[in-house]
Amino acid sequence: MRAEIIKINSETPESSLIKYAAEQIRAGEVLGMPTDTFYGLAADPFNLRAVDRVYDIKTRSRHKPLSLLIESVDHAEELAKALPEEFYALARKYWPGPLTIIVKAGSRLPLKVTANTGNVALRVPNAKIPLAVVTAAAIPITATSANLSGAAECTSAEQVHEQLHGRISIIVDGGTSPRDIPSTIVDLTDEGARWRIMREGAIPAEEISTFFANG
Repeated sequence: MRAEIIKINSETPESSLIKYAAEQIRAGEVLGMPTDTFYGLAADPFNLRAVDRVYDIKTRSRHKPLSLLIESVDHAEELAKALPEEFYALARKYWPGPLTIIVKAGSRLPLKVTANTGNVALRVPNAKIPLAVVTAAAIPITATSANLSGAAECTSAEQVHEQLHGRISIIVDGGTSPRDIPSTIVDLTDEGARWRIMREGAIPAEEISTFFANG
């Protein structure tokens, strides 16, 4: 399988190319695509065959849920059960940006996307290409990193091509990633704990702790 490379300007994304990428995702393709952290695998989370392909491409354990890129808090409300106050506080301060928030998934989302956990990880990326694609596709898109499980994450389309050669048919080239550190993940699904940092990334854990202490 020879990958089609679509070069899109990261600052002024060409609408025709964004539309094409969105159409491919809606048609069930899995694309390698830039986010505001590493390159990710973009697929339609409502298409179970596409979700399976994401796991196959990465050789990822199906016990690990997939994170989703969305365009707004309103979008999050459509995909999740009733959201806690902590969610709105974090979203107001850190979205768009490198913060992934785990919440309880609503009934619309297939269980396969949540890896049967009933939870979903959501993020509004601070980057024009993924936001434009999400808007054009009118659906959330998967955002798990575009690499083989256990291998280094990719910060360019070339690296995605090298790692996933023969596994992926379309790669969006939006230049080098603006940062080479993953998003910070905060879990809000444990009512007892209120919030928990699952992974420290671009936003320091100490900053999140201070934010809640002062909130």
